[in-house]
Amino acid sequence: MRTALITDIHGNREALEAVLDDIEEVGVDRIVCLGDVVGYGADPEAVVERVARLVEDGAVCIRGNHDAAVETGGRRMSENAATAMAWTIGRLSPAHRAFLRDLPLAHEEGDVLYVHASAARPEAWPYVTSADEAAESLDATDARLTFCGHTHVPALFSILHGIAGTTGKTITFRPHADKPVPLSRIRRHLAVIGAVGQPRDGDPRACWGLHDGAGDEVTWHRVPYEVDSALRKIKDAGLPEWLALRLREGR
Repeated sequence: MRTALITDIHGNREALEAVLDDIEEVGVDRIVCLGDVVGYGADPEAVVERVARLVEDGAVCIRGNHDAAVETGGRRMSENAATAMAWTIGRLSPAHRAFLRDLPLAHEEGDVLYVHASAARPEAWPYVTSADEAAESLDATDARLTFCGHTHVPALFSILHGIAGTTGKTITFRPHADKPVPLSRIRRHLAVIGAVGQPRDGDPRACWGLHDGAGDEVTWHRVPYEVDSALRKIKDAGLPEWLALRLREGR
């Protein structure tokens, strides 16, 4: 099974379409979206509708914190994120909101867990940015592989798993674009997939992940897209200028 992993689209239509074109060219068996369909970007309606069509065609989609904030508001968000969320809520129809509200917090298949943030208290949206935070997430599930988003920064964490359970030091690996990373059968792994719509690792190209179950490997793909079009829409919508500028910088 070849699974495309997309996450943190954040209303960026141009980035999503470029990634979906790349996924089609590479060839996969299905798509899993790890959440945050909306927030920040200027095309929330179009992106929700595109993801909903993917789900109708068999994709899995998980709820992210920005998706949840459509119902709860952006009270705990940064000023820029809260401003964008208030604007986004005003753009979405009841049908858009219902789609986001009904998404599950996590999805598990066999030895693979899909979740937006850490598997430890996913409803609280903890970030996984360090080995300690990854270890906490790995301790919260029996899944051999966990795929998440939320940080917008690609990473792979792994730890030995023996008869007595998880043991040893958690290893952190920063993947290179388009280079397959083999997964060890004697370790448990947590793969953080970078963002489609708002990368923050210094590379402005959209990011998506490919999990090849037969080959037991993960590849982080990077895809150029029409950044200028996406950031111009953000400015035209009157959203905070930083949300546009960071797309160009990948920060």
